[in-house]
Parts: sequence; C-alpha cells; structure tokens
Amino acid sequence: MSASPANILVVDDDAAVREVVASMLRTAGYTVSVAANGREALTSLQHEKFQVIITDLVMPEQEGIETIKLIRRDYPDVRVIAMSGAFGGDYLRIAGYLGAHGTLAKPLQLATVLKAVSDALA
Repeated sequence: MSASPANILVVDDDAAVREVVASMLRTAGYTVSVAANGREALTSLQHEKFQVIITDLVMPEQEGIETIKLIRRDYPDVRVIAMSGAFGGDYLRIAGYLGAHGTLAKPLQLATVLKAVSDALA
C-alpha cells in the first residue's frame, strides 16, 4: 500500500452492513467514512476526496445505480464498487455496465471485500 492509506466511502442504508464493512476496511488499514444513501455519498464527495466508494444498490433517497452514474460523470477518478444482495445479481451486472470497477454479492466476506478494494486501487 502507498504511504497514506486509501480513503474509502461505504454507502449502505443498513447501518449494520455499513459498520461491518467499515470495520473490515479500517482493520485492513484504510481510512473509512460512511453514508446512508447515494445523496449523502454525493454530499460527502463534495467535501472530501475518496479513492474508492463501495455502494449498495438498493437504497431509499437515492439508489446505487443512479449514484454510480453521477459519480462516474462528476468524479471520473473515483473507483466504484457496487454491492447488493437483491435481484439475483442482475443489479450488479447493470452496475458493471455503468462503470463500476467491481461488484460484491451479499452476504459479504472479508477476503472478497479486501480483494475488490485492492483490485480497484491497482
């Protein structure tokens, strides 16, 4: 890893998932912030620089597909990883088409999350 750890934003409407993923990443040495939905994520992006955003796809307020489109348009250097447990993976495929750099199927596993982040940063 580089001199300073990557700054990662975890976006999920489920507080338990948000905290578990954030905890996994912090334990691995990353700097982590959290947001409850896409709207909060975009607000965070206006104030802080993130190398990677891990976003759920099914959320109230602003869901992940729309969030990914806006991030790709407004912050093209930010790497995006989509995560979802819904719709048998169809949403994850759509996210990939829209420019997500990786996808994670829930339930999440530590090794899979860390590999997706490492690949996105490579």
